[in-house]
Amino acid sequence: MTRNKALKLLPLLTLTLTLAWVCEALAWQPRNREESIITARLPAPLVGEPRPYIIGLEEDLINLAWRSGVGYGALVRANPDVDPWLPAPGTSVVLPLSAVLPAGAKPGITINLAELRLYLIWQEGEDTLVRYYPIGIGREGRETPLGEFHVANRAKNPSWTPPPSVRAERPYLPGTVPPGPDNPLGDFWIGLNDRRIGIHGTNQPFGVGRQVSSGCIRMYPDHISDLFYRVQTGTHVDIIYQPIKLGQRDGTLYLEVHPDERATLGDPLAEVLRQKAFVADGSRLDLDLVRFALAEKSGLPVPVSAR
Repeated sequence: MTRNKALKLLPLLTLTLTLAWVCEALAWQPRNREESIITARLPAPLVGEPRPYIIGLEEDLINLAWRSGVGYGALVRANPDVDPWLPAPGTSVVLPLSAVLPAGAKPGITINLAELRLYLIWQEGEDTLVRYYPIGIGREGRETPLGEFHVANRAKNPSWTPPPSVRAERPYLPGTVPPGPDNPLGDFWIGLNDRRIGIHGTNQPFGVGRQVSSGCIRMYPDHISDLFYRVQTGTHVDIIYQPIKLGQRDGTLYLEVHPDERATLGDPLAEVLRQKAFVADGSRLDLDLVRFALAEKSGLPVPVSAR
């Protein structure tokens, strides 16, 4: 075999080794139960692990995001030097499969619009567990609202009646779209007590990880199927906006920074120091690492403890 042929085969060989894991990751994160257990709420724990992946032939990040169960925007921010549409075969990318739990997250559902993720926290015996999923949210002018809600209704194979706002934009839509591949709600609907919004599947999975909906929360088909059977009517839902999260694991502080699309933070460094005040174990921040993370806004939890 010539060297050129060997180089051409390398991405395919690596893809073969990693594809099984990528398909498995589609369901939720963290995959292992041990990684899902929350032992403390303050400081916020870091859960999951980022994973490396080698780009194969004719792959792009939008399809990889769907197959690996992460949001498209999160994958792009984690790999800013990679062309999302034409990444070179053999390029190593990071799958953003770790996260700092949002501050104040409690049992039920917590949706952090700043990071486009949904967290489910529940009790199982004496253990408190968490799963998180990427989501798509409302676009500009149709932003997903913040606030405290609860699950008001659930439906499998829902029909979709376009609301007046959507019908005004697309008057050609039918009065009701029945269940099936043309239904934008997908196979599952979790309605909130605010009738404007709900959590649902989608027939356009490439919109997960983006701000493209009319206000509802979209999830990958496999993800909404998992969530649907884990929540009940009355489940608490918090929709929050936290672009900066400071957490800890094994004594190390981690900072996770997302773009502040709503411009809510006057001084990002002051916000980090405010959150650090809740960490009372004597650990210290490396302010140079903190400033670098604030400037990079990769969405990846990065260690910022002083050595």
